[in-house]
Amino acid sequence: MGTVESLSRIVGKKQVSTDREVLEAFRSDASFVTGHRPECVVRPRTAEEVLKIVRTANKSGFALVPCSSGGAHTRGDTVPGAERSVVVDLAGMDRIVRVDRRNKVAMIEPGVTFGALREAAAREGLRVAAPLTPRPSKSVVASLLEREPTVLPKYHWDMSDPLCCMEVVFGAGELFRTGAAAGPGSLEEQWAAGQAQKSPMGPSQTDWAKIIQGAQGTLGIVTWVSVKLELLPAVEHGFWVGADSLEALVGFAYGLLRQKLPDVCLLMNRTGMAALLNAPDAAAFPAWLLLYSISGYRHFPQERVAYLEHDIGQIAAAAGLRPRRSLNGVSAQQALARVGGAGGEPDWKTRPAGGYQDIFFLATLDRAPAFVSLLEETAARHGWPAADWGAYIQPVQQGRACHVEFTLRYDPQDAEKARRTEALFRDASRALLEAGAFFSRPYGTWAEMAYGKCPDTVSALKKVKGILDPRGVMNPGKLCFA
Repeated sequence: MGTVESLSRIVGKKQVSTDREVLEAFRSDASFVTGHRPECVVRPRTAEEVLKIVRTANKSGFALVPCSSGGAHTRGDTVPGAERSVVVDLAGMDRIVRVDRRNKVAMIEPGVTFGALREAAAREGLRVAAPLTPRPSKSVVASLLEREPTVLPKYHWDMSDPLCCMEVVFGAGELFRTGAAAGPGSLEEQWAAGQAQKSPMGPSQTDWAKIIQGAQGTLGIVTWVSVKLELLPAVEHGFWVGADSLEALVGFAYGLLRQKLPDVCLLMNRTGMAALLNAPDAAAFPAWLLLYSISGYRHFPQERVAYLEHDIGQIAAAAGLRPRRSLNGVSAQQALARVGGAGGEPDWKTRPAGGYQDIFFLATLDRAPAFVSLLEETAARHGWPAADWGAYIQPVQQGRACHVEFTLRYDPQDAEKARRTEALFRDASRALLEAGAFFSRPYGTWAEMAYGKCPDTVSALKKVKGILDPRGVMNPGKLCFA
């Protein structure tokens, strides 16, 4: 029996697509990664169907590429790396299973978008810790599994946050639940006993979530997760702090984060911020900007905001800086709404030139200026204008580290510009890696660069892969699993 026929028996003919245009769209994406055209796209609706699909792949020998976000893909992780591949589109599994106000946690399937979860959480007085302006079709589960940084570093205690527990079908064809969800008892029995699937550790003392996160679908397919939520503020005020250099803002940011004063807290250069806000003139902004918010909740919200504003004012004065509610006619409140809401289509990063390529990694905040300087030097050697790249620096783990992201903007229809962009992308990535940038999410060509530095890690990961996906059906060719 052929691949399409066997999958149709599981999910129904209407849930299996062999449309040539649909399949060609998965052959490449907005990154510089190209691969194979899949045999078909299958759209399961339940965990039971996912389990049957994985077991069928093991018997028949075809590969599976999980995908849950819609819209343009940009990292190459959903481009099939092997022939006889099937894309498993999980967008139809879009149930919000429950929202628990008391424990501030939700359980969701992989097709749930940030917009849908925001609405459900807000009805319970809760907010979602989301990445910077996710596109409308962005899957919350995909974002959590890829460890995308959120704009709320105060609530980011561990790199796995805000992910809690999950249910996953491993490549071996086994259904597994992590953390507190592992048992004892069914989910319904746990809920009846007051449990909320919030502790990520387990079964026993193994942190399975950390193994599955960042795996780019090479170990299994996640069918639901539980995610931590936070209280929705009754009052939230935004502030700008501008400076001529990133160094001038770093000490101030450390002062804010050390005392856990702001909720939203992020830094961008003027090029990045102008693109985010769709502002016509980037030169109207200071070279670097820090945007933060302070919040008051149910009890005495105005009083809380007042003392936070006073304390931050003292930190700013000591650093020779001045927080402002508005900057060059743009209110910080407007910027917060943009940062905390869903992005439009196409992605805001594509507006200035039509396309982009991101370089991102982890570092410490005090080292960020040196990485910015290195990118500037590399871009200058390639004749790349400063106005064509943006910078976004997101503190994580309450400021212990930060996500550094450079966006190279270019017109993908211009073949020469695309070639130059790819050359700069590769050279800059290599230079940043050699200077100490930690590529914790090694997509595409980064995998060879990052794993080449640590053969012991490669050996350990291949042993894990051999246990959880012994036939190698899950997204072959990604990470170190060539």
